[in-house]
Order: sequence, then structure tokens, then C-alpha cells
Amino acid sequence: MSDPVSDPLDARHLGPEAIRRHLRRHGLFPTKRWSQNFLADGEVLEAIVAAAALMPGRAVLEIGPGLGVLTGALLAAGADLTAVEVDRALVAHLRERFPDALADGRAAAGRLRLVEGDFLDLPLESLAAPPWDLVANLPYHITSPVLHRVLGQEPRPERFVLMLQREVAERVAARPGDMSYLSVFVQYHADVRVARIVPRHAFEPAPEVDSAVLAGETRPRRLDEPAEEELWRLVQAGFRERRKMLHNVLPRQLPQIGRERFEAALASCGIAADRRPQTLSVEEWLALAVAVGPLEP
Repeated sequence: MSDPVSDPLDARHLGPEAIRRHLRRHGLFPTKRWSQNFLADGEVLEAIVAAAALMPGRAVLEIGPGLGVLTGALLAAGADLTAVEVDRALVAHLRERFPDALADGRAAAGRLRLVEGDFLDLPLESLAAPPWDLVANLPYHITSPVLHRVLGQEPRPERFVLMLQREVAERVAARPGDMSYLSVFVQYHADVRVARIVPRHAFEPAPEVDSAVLAGETRPRRLDEPAEEELWRLVQAGFRERRKMLHNVLPRQLPQIGRERFEAALASCGIAADRRPQTLSVEEWLALAVAVGPLEP
């Protein structure tokens, strides 16, 4: 691994100008196609690593390492790191930056396994084995599919610390009254919180929106796979018309069930029929799914 004293992308030396110099020196260019906005704030970098609370030797998956700003900090914390990068030029750059960490553990700190490819096209079990954590400045255009994949499939991470668009992070961590399908899905699988708001000028180039660090602890599954699939069908049906009342939207979206059955299920759960989907908690959706029963006649 690079010497942290001389590393221009160490937390102590970060800043937009340091990122620009590094890009110019290595002939690299940020690509909008892959949401490449590189972290340029040392305090935010340290906050991400602190939130991850890594023990030396902990298996960690990083998606979209980019220039290796977070990669270097995770290796310095002793992570047994797998980093997945789709940009071939950045893969070559990361190999140059971290030769010791890539060379079978010759580095003084953590070990690095670098995988070139699109995370969404790679078998998850080939990248991570339990127990493992996910820590990443996530490419924003793949946030939702990544969350669905790592939480909906096995092996799931035990913890995750992710940089997301602020709006998305706050939507994921929303409370009843502001829920969305994504918040119900993620909060079914994990306890989550917004750990830090990150202004847009913490990146180079600066994105058009602010960001946030989302931290989560994964929960045990509460339903088996078939029952989970039924739950997500029900939740998706509700949020297709999120501002409509439940006793109207659910029979309309799932006509095979019928209004009487839905109204009986709502009553048995103590959920007022005129409530709207965004007001229900995860526990209320779970109770309603059980009360409704199978969605096929």
C-alpha cells in the first residue's frame, strides 16, 4: 500500500485541488456515465471509516473505488478488502496505487482484491462471504439496484456505510408519514440512520446535489422467501398510487383480492381504511401482508 505520509489522497492532504492535480498527473478524467465524483474532504473520509467501525481483518466490499480515496483508508484500517470497479482506466490506476496490498498481503495494513466489472453483473457470492460489510461511496445512478441486491439476496452484509444522494438517504431512513417503497424495503432488512450530511463541495467535480452518509445494521429475515415476495407485491401495489387511500388503491391494483377482503384485513390489523401507503410502518405492512394472505386467488 502507498505510504500514507506521501499519499496525496490521504485524508490529511485531500481537497478539490489535490484531486484535480492527481487526475491531471495520471491522465484521468471523471466520467458522468459512471457518476464519478471523487471524495475530496478528509473529515468526511474519516467519518465514513469511523462509522464502519472496522476490526483488522474484517471482510469489506467496496463498490466503485474510483481513485482509491476510501480504498486507502479502509486498507489502513486493516480491511480484507474486495473492490469492484467498472472503469478500466481506474482499475489500472488502482493497481499502480496499491501494489503491496494486492500482492498476497505484503502490505503493512490490509489486503486488496481488485475486481474489474459491473457489480450488478457479477455473482454476489463470488465477491463476499459471511461475515462481511459494505462500505462505499456508491455511484449514485445504481443506488437502488445495489440496495435491492445486497439486502434482498444472500449473502447479506452485516453492516453497511454508504455515501448516497442526500434525498435518497433521507428517503431510505424516512419515518411513517414519508415512507416510500424503497424505505419500506430497506427498513425491513436493516436498522438505518443518516450519519452525516455531506455538502456537494466535498467532491471533485462537485455534483449538483448534496450527499449523505447512510449507516445500517442488517436484521435477521422475518419472513421466508415466498412470503417476502408476497409482501413486496403488496407494498409495490400500495405505492403505485401513494397518495390514494389504502381501501381504494389496493383493490384497484390487486383486483383478484377484492375490496371486502382488503377492508377486513385492514380492520383486523387496526389500520384505518383511509390511511395512505406512505403512513404505514414496516411492522404494519408485515401485519397487513399476513392478514391479507396469498395474493393469488
